[in-house]
Amino acid sequence: MANRGLAKRIVPCLDVKDGQTVKGTNFVNLRQAGDPVELGKAYSDAGADELVFLDITASLEGRRTFTDMVTKVASEINIPFTVGGGIHELSDVDRLLYAGADKISLNSAAIKTPSLIDEIAAKYGSQVCVCAIDARLDDRGWYCYMNGGHTPTDLPLFEWAHEVADRGAGEILFTSMNHDGVKQGFALEALARLAEDVPVPIIASGGAGKKEHFRDVFTLGHADAALAASVFHFGEINIRELKKYLRNEGVNVRL
Repeated sequence: MANRGLAKRIVPCLDVKDGQTVKGTNFVNLRQAGDPVELGKAYSDAGADELVFLDITASLEGRRTFTDMVTKVASEINIPFTVGGGIHELSDVDRLLYAGADKISLNSAAIKTPSLIDEIAAKYGSQVCVCAIDARLDDRGWYCYMNGGHTPTDLPLFEWAHEVADRGAGEILFTSMNHDGVKQGFALEALARLAEDVPVPIIASGGAGKKEHFRDVFTLGHADAALAASVFHFGEINIRELKKYLRNEGVNVRL
């Protein structure tokens, strides 16, 4: 089990499409949320622990992530920066790290070419490789999706999570598609099982709607980090106030 004594992390996520930050519900019905460079700087200044930048249609459209945008965001922030979308080979990782990313996030490419995880971990270290897993709970259980939630697979969530950790991924970013954008809380049971079973840190995504949801994802879901988008983008939750609340609830966070 990963070390639960470390400070829990609050991670805003910039989902970027056509150069603008967007946010949807259950991976559809996207609406604009602002300029990614301005938002990234604001979150860095507001006390976020890390920032995640996902070019959400890069894999679906078969193109490379917005390298210029990554450079602009990286120049404005002073916190760890994870970038994902359209990463298919080691040269893409090189390009994004050179542009200013600290870590890269793989999803579709990892499912299509699992050995890419091994290659990234071997060349750059596990700490650079975040494996993002988008999964939906249906009648069969939790199953993974590719291409920004557009393409279902027959890959079971927990089986795949074990494999990516075994291959050298340093963290898993798990998004529940059922909970995404609904603001009714995170997928606590699935998160707790991942935290218990998988030996790398788990970043929880999908479901943040109020401060209590963050408390629950750390205390009941045992997540190492909580990622959210719309509650931060649209000013519903202030990161500093959230951290003070969590500290008062007994959650170890950096203020």
